[in-house]
Parts: sequence; structure tokens; C-alpha cells
Amino acid sequence: MSGHDNSFVVVANRLPVDLEIQPDGTRTWKASPGGLVTALSPVLEAEQGCWVGWPGITNDAPEPFHTENGVLLHPVKLTDVDYEGFYEGFSNATLWPLYHDLIVTPQYKREWWYSYREVNLRFAEEVAKVAAPNATVWVQDYQLQLLPGILRQLRPDLTIGFFLHIPFPSADLFLQLPWREEVVRGLMGADVIGFHLESNARNFLELATRLGLEVTGEVSTRDITAGIKVDGRTVGVGAFPISIKSSDMTRFSKAEDRDVAKLRAEFGGHHRVILGVDRLDYTKGILQRLKAFEELLESQALDPSEVTLVQIATPSRERIDHYRVTRSQVEEAVGRINGRFGQIGRPVVHYVHRAVDKDMLRKYYRLADVMLVTPFKDGMNLVAKEYVTCHDDGRGALVLSEFAGAAAELKQANLCNPFDIESIKRALLSALKALDDSPDTMRQHMLDLHAQVVQHDVDVWSRAFLSALEKAAKNK
Repeated sequence: MSGHDNSFVVVANRLPVDLEIQPDGTRTWKASPGGLVTALSPVLEAEQGCWVGWPGITNDAPEPFHTENGVLLHPVKLTDVDYEGFYEGFSNATLWPLYHDLIVTPQYKREWWYSYREVNLRFAEEVAKVAAPNATVWVQDYQLQLLPGILRQLRPDLTIGFFLHIPFPSADLFLQLPWREEVVRGLMGADVIGFHLESNARNFLELATRLGLEVTGEVSTRDITAGIKVDGRTVGVGAFPISIKSSDMTRFSKAEDRDVAKLRAEFGGHHRVILGVDRLDYTKGILQRLKAFEELLESQALDPSEVTLVQIATPSRERIDHYRVTRSQVEEAVGRINGRFGQIGRPVVHYVHRAVDKDMLRKYYRLADVMLVTPFKDGMNLVAKEYVTCHDDGRGALVLSEFAGAAAELKQANLCNPFDIESIKRALLSALKALDDSPDTMRQHMLDLHAQVVQHDVDVWSRAFLSALEKAAKNK
């Protein structure tokens, strides 16, 4: 089924599927289309495409199978040892903190590196099996940075793109990595390397220069005008800001708006609702926004009878120490704030630590008067874009970290420095005050933000990158 006949192959750490076990023990694999698969499905369907990735369980994997839309899913099997070393270890305790500017200290363990290298090789071998002659392969994200280089050795006929979905650090930070040359060599196997922001791409070009590689041109957005010369060819480098499928978020029926009105009534009707939606990750700044909210209540700048904070914190990487500590601190803060300022049956912070389905999430976005997005560092942050897309009515305000990639595009947001509690407090108060005092101005700001995301949706992102990759293939 997964023969050598796929002219377009996407490779990511995870397949877009979840295992569902029925009460009778029957196991079924259900497609779970996130933003990436939504963006790439049309190309995958049109090009006889295949998606290679890990199915989300260890020591087992289904046979390759097709989705309802005809996309072939080709699983890569990982053992418990692979998962611990490659995923929890090198990917998320070494690379993740390094690429997020050392918010916590990266751990450099040789056994994790060996596992990362081995799993990248395994992925590359699977891709080499399923890709048609002269196929296009698009590799996704930091877990698979060695794959382009290995794949170029196994299948030099392929056109290979790589996209990094998280920030890329300054050269000074990256050079800490004991295996820096190997990672860069792996990335240099690609024909085109994409980042969210021009600043990330420039960091990578500076690193290449520091490592003695020849850099040409200047970075641009949604095009390739910079490159790195290696082995007699030029690797294109550019910025391609990712977005969302705006049509999935923006259309609200009358029934859905009635549901939103009911939700508002449950929160007291007159309350201002502040919303946070994040993976429970130490980079997201959840604890800092809770502290800012607590201090505003403490100083009586906010009245607990008139404002509610809803924090949805999706479980994430719960076996990793820093994530466990973050959860403990966040939940302690929620309890403390409700103990100090809530009433029986009426908490001032509503906290949810589980996944919330997309339909319900859209209603929370629509409900929220202020969206708080305060990461210390984020490649893009699609939550900010989802929120403004749900507000074609012009309502609401976005408080956004200046260190989120989205801040480069969402210029009408209330920007803050998430490392500075006072800055978060000022931005939140300013947004709430402007909603009352300058509703017309705030409405225009929100409509501008909405237009920006709708006009630059995920289709624009994927088309721009794949167009650059097509040009690279022609220039071979």
C-alpha cells in the first residue's frame, strides 16, 4: 500500500491520528486534523500524497492506511526507549529549551543524542521507501533536523524542504549545543529551509557564517532571496509566517451565538471575561499572567465581582520535570487566587486542565472580552490568530507578548513584556479600559487584526513555501 509511488511526502514527528479503544477492546485509528494537516491536505490529495510520522503509541504501529480524503498515512514505530531519548529527552529537554532562549537550562546528554540520531535515520529510511522518483518531501520541525541530510544521501533525486515551527535562537546560544555541526549539516540537506520570522532566518544565517559557510543575499518574507552555499548548491532560506484555516473559525451561526450568550450569562452576564488558552508549558507564561491578575485584584484595580479569568491549560509532556513543576505552580496560584477573591460557587478563576474540543473553544474565543497570550517565547502562537478570527464582529481585545512570533503581524494588539508583571498588568488594564472608553477605536483595531489573519491564512503559508520549493527544484 505504501509503495514507492508518492510524489509529495510530508514528514512530521506525529501522524495526524489518535488511537481510540472501544469498550469491547476494538482499536481504531481516527484522523485528528490539526492546523498542519488542514493546510497540507489539499496538496496531499492532489499529489498522491503520503504523511510519514509516529502514530502516538510506543512499541506498536498500525499498517499504513488511507484517510477518508485519500491521504496515505505511513506510521513509524517507536519503542519506549526511543520515546524517552528522542522525544522527551533530546527534542524536549535539550532542543526545546535551547531554542526558547534558555527559559530553563537545556540538558546535553550523549545517550539522548544517539537516540535522536537513530530515530531520524529510521524516519529517513521510511521516507526513502515511500517517495516516488523525484518526489517533493516536506520535513516538519525540530524533532527531525537531521532527516534532510540523511535523506539527501539515501535519495539524492528528491526535492527536500524543511520548516521549523519554533523559534531559532541566536548563534551565541545555538553554539552551546555539543552536536551543533551535525544538526546544521542535517539541515543543509534541504533545498529550502523556512522559519516563521525574518529574525529567526537571520539567526540561522549568522550561525552558518560563524561555522564557515558562505551566505548569499538578504532574508525576505514568503520568498527565497537568501541562501547558503554548500556542496556546490545553494540552500534557500526564508521567512514564511504560518497561520490558521480562517474559514474554520470565523463563521458563527445564530445558534452558536446563542450558546455564547448562555455562556456569558453563566459567568454573570455583566462580567468581563478574560481568556487564556495554552498547552501547559513553561514557555507560555501562564503563571506570570495569573500573578498579574492577582495583583490587579489585590490593588482593587479589578473588581472580582465584575471580572472572570478562564484559563484552559491543555496537558503537555507531563513526564518531564519542568512541566510537572509548571503545573504545580499554576494550580497552586489558581487555588490561592480563588481562595482570596472568589465566592462559594463563584470562582474568579475558572481553570481547565484537559483538552477542549474545537467547537467549544471557538465559543470561548467568541465570548472572551480580552484574550491573554503571554508566552516568554513562541515561534508564532496560533491561539492569538484563532481568537481574532472569531471576532469578525469587532468585539474584544488581544493582549499579546512581544516575544510571540504573531506580534510581528498583529500590530494592533496590546503588546506586553511577559517577563515584567507590571507590563502585563498595564496591557490588561489598558485593554479593559479601552473597551469601555473607546469602543469604536477598539472595534477598528479588532477588525484590522481579523482582516490581517483572514488575508494571510494557512493556505497562503503553504502555497508560498511550496512555491519556493518548486523554484528550487527547477534550479537544480
